[in-house]
Amino acid sequence: MIKLEKTSVMNLDNAIRGARNPLNSWSRSDSTYNADGDFVLGQNDLDLAHRLAVSGSDHRKYLRMVFVSVDITAPLYWWKEYDTYKIGTVANSTSTMHKIHAAPFSRADFSCDRMSESVLACLDTVIACLEDARLHFNETKDKSYWNDMIQLLPSSYNQMRTCTMNYENLINMYYARRNHKLDEWHIFCKWIENLPYAQQLILVKKENGAAK
Repeated sequence: MIKLEKTSVMNLDNAIRGARNPLNSWSRSDSTYNADGDFVLGQNDLDLAHRLAVSGSDHRKYLRMVFVSVDITAPLYWWKEYDTYKIGTVANSTSTMHKIHAAPFSRADFSCDRMSESVLACLDTVIACLEDARLHFNETKDKSYWNDMIQLLPSSYNQMRTCTMNYENLINMYYARRNHKLDEWHIFCKWIENLPYAQQLILVKKENGAAK
């Protein structure tokens, strides 16, 4: 299970202006803001942005200036893989250490949508143990019960993080993870595909001699 919410794409206007700096071609810029205040790429700017994007990371430095913020709720086993992307990404998470005891445990706290019935029964047993430890900790403040929760917590436990990254990061993530075994990565890549101008600026790696 993975949810991606509250997506914001920022700074595309400044990034495109910067892309024109090397040739002092600002007079050719034809982008505008629509009635809702959104930045809309004109054809000249879009053509330039796409050409630079397909030319490789040295030429598409402006994509590092296009920022994306999103709230992601995903299981710990997915976050373990996401955390390999350290450069250019930032995340603030809900705190397992500080808030694990704050609310009752239930199946809704876990990614269990693909579990078999027998494994779900095991998960229910674990949830019951976690809840028992939570209640005892809240009653006694005995840290041994807190340790029980932290060390028993399955990797299917869901955590929400507010993440910031850029379009260059997303190019790397997309092509590294789009064929991954985890369904969460497929959903993440579909989210990337629907970002503004993703087809022209993110899905740009050359494969079999053609830009994808």
